[in-house]
Amino acid sequence: MADCFSSSVEFGLNLSKRVYYGKGMAPSPATAMERSAEGFLPTAPMCYAVISDPEKVENPDIRSYQPYVLGECDPPALIPLQVLGVGMEVECSLDTAFVTVTGKWRVHCVTARSTCDCQVAIPMGEQGSLLGLEVDGSGRSYHTELISLKDEKDKDKVAKAKDGYFLNSRIYTIKIPQFRGGSVFSIKIKWSQKILFHDGQLSVCVPFSFPSYVNPVGRRISKKEKIFLKVNSGGATEMLCKTASHPFKELLRQAGKLNLLYEAEVLEWSSTDFNFSYTVTSNDIFGGLLLQSPFLRDFDEREIFCLYLYPGNSQDGKVFKKDVVFIVDISVSMKGSPLENTKNALLTSLSQLHAQDTFNIIAFNGAVSLFSSSMETATQEAILNATKWVDTNFIANGDTNIMLPLTQAMKLLEKSTDSVPLIFLVTDGAVDDEREICNFVTSYVSRGQLVRTPRICTFGIGLYCNHYFLEMLAQIGRGHYDFAHDLDAIDFRMQRLFSTASSVTVADITIEGLEGLDSYELFPTHIQDLSFGSPLILSGRYSGTFPQSVKVTGTLADMTNFVVDLKMKREKDIQLSNVLSKRHIDLVTAQAWLLKSEELEEKVSKMSIQNKVPSEYTCMSMVLVQSDEGKKAPEQFLLQKAYKKLSFQSLEMNNIQKLFLGGWSLGFGDVKATAENLAPAIKEAKPPEGLLGKAASTCCSRLADNCCGMCLLQTCNFMNDKCTIVCTQLCAALACFELIKCCIELCDCDCL
Repeated sequence: MADCFSSSVEFGLNLSKRVYYGKGMAPSPATAMERSAEGFLPTAPMCYAVISDPEKVENPDIRSYQPYVLGECDPPALIPLQVLGVGMEVECSLDTAFVTVTGKWRVHCVTARSTCDCQVAIPMGEQGSLLGLEVDGSGRSYHTELISLKDEKDKDKVAKAKDGYFLNSRIYTIKIPQFRGGSVFSIKIKWSQKILFHDGQLSVCVPFSFPSYVNPVGRRISKKEKIFLKVNSGGATEMLCKTASHPFKELLRQAGKLNLLYEAEVLEWSSTDFNFSYTVTSNDIFGGLLLQSPFLRDFDEREIFCLYLYPGNSQDGKVFKKDVVFIVDISVSMKGSPLENTKNALLTSLSQLHAQDTFNIIAFNGAVSLFSSSMETATQEAILNATKWVDTNFIANGDTNIMLPLTQAMKLLEKSTDSVPLIFLVTDGAVDDEREICNFVTSYVSRGQLVRTPRICTFGIGLYCNHYFLEMLAQIGRGHYDFAHDLDAIDFRMQRLFSTASSVTVADITIEGLEGLDSYELFPTHIQDLSFGSPLILSGRYSGTFPQSVKVTGTLADMTNFVVDLKMKREKDIQLSNVLSKRHIDLVTAQAWLLKSEELEEKVSKMSIQNKVPSEYTCMSMVLVQSDEGKKAPEQFLLQKAYKKLSFQSLEMNNIQKLFLGGWSLGFGDVKATAENLAPAIKEAKPPEGLLGKAASTCCSRLADNCCGMCLLQTCNFMNDKCTIVCTQLCAALACFELIKCCIELCDCDCL
């Protein structure tokens, strides 16, 4: 779908040459950088005019002669709209960034008497989740809304939704119906994304690079760019700015708080993504304990708590020795890019092991194949032998069986004593016995016979695997979970997950002091280790009187005890329910799947609607707030897109149906697709039917690629009279089939 979208934008840019701005005025052409390897995918929040009929493409302010074009664009062309104003606010709290982008766009490419749909494209950062979209213009206002998804018919409609979908794992698009040519509309977009942690630095990156062709042409407007950044670490430790993409001015600096502002008059809109990284200036492990009361009308009336630990900035901190077993899916569905990228990540991870570490590799499909019958010390010779073994045995064939290799990995790690036993599971499929696997691991962990139970890290590829099973398995195993919805992200994300899981600095963490509470709910239920690759964040709800401080204990890598007392602090500046909501929703969804609990499903639905975070049990829709006549629509009234050749104004209020925005549900795996060994599905919609750039007729468009009537006419200036007569007669003949007018629209050269 991303390729189709990019091609539609490229065709739209060519079609926009019909727009006449006045003598000597023209939009900036697409640069080589904007024609990147990803084509014309948006690198900032963008709006596009959806053009099915090329005849309506014209400047709404300046009438000019434009030749007639037969036929329609199928699929529609996408013309990037001009940006009249844009601003952004970024609020960083703990490990989550909330981004709000506001802007104004103008439908500059459609005649004043015509209307068109507009496509809103929203590129988001790491693990982005759309929280809301508001559109105001052309006499109507819309906003997104989450509603409970209980009816099976609604579920089918969401699965087939085409007006909201992902182009890839990070870019979401929504189609808004019927904007009149020349109109100006405003948009407010809000989403959340994860703040990355690496080498003691926290960093956030937001797509904010606008292409040159969205700058207004022939309009003298004040281009003022504004970015407001607010950082709150939740503690009393000083923060230090490391890198910034824009020249910020400091507004506020306090212990744990930082406010920055960038504001400037610009000739062109930002061509640089927003990047900001910072550190909390402490070489030692530090943390905090935040409490907050629920907001009004919160369905869960219990108090909120959040406990966090950061590993500090010390680069020479000692980490635990590792006993690692890699369990890699080599079923037929992994053939090609998935298995090759997995193999590359595995071999890179092996090279990062230290001499005191041990490892083993299990390749599995319906059966298992072990690199060694016992754990091998990570010597150069052993790693070289493992590399040869991987090249020989990583051949995609067979089906998928996860229980068998997981059981063997447990047995291999039973003798771990002063090291951290680590199981690293990689799969692209779902299996029938997933709940039995979780119950088996739960019983294995609860026995308490081992000095240290294996940490289980899981990595899912594509959409056919059950991501909630993998997340629950990692939660039970006190490990980490990650995924790759795009195949080209497998290598990087696998290496990052292994780096996080293998740099443990404090293990076997427990919390003392919560026993006096009437009740409490902890997320995650099994406490992970603290590693140099990620802060540890524990949160939940409680009833009763919270103690003034709690004691966090654990074991350091040198086998000494770790103890820290965290004093309670009432937090006012961070809305904890917003920061923690997505984490809680994902964990409770995994529990609901494991227990088959309708009560937990209902809880997830309430949490989702209350915090405006998409979930498996809710769906996102567009709501008409105000009609053209200025009358407010009923709250339960949901918007449907206008049909072709039928204006939105002519639709009766009672006949408009629901407009669902798809793509937010991951589902719970596809056992059937796994059994059939289908290649991993990635997070993008299927391309629409039809051929791109279909104007006039197929034969004319193909011929126009190689022959242009206007070029032929201009060539007559350099010919003798006889040749000129022949060429003009040929052009006259072609004109009977409307070919010349079609060429004017499709020719890339500036013959006009």
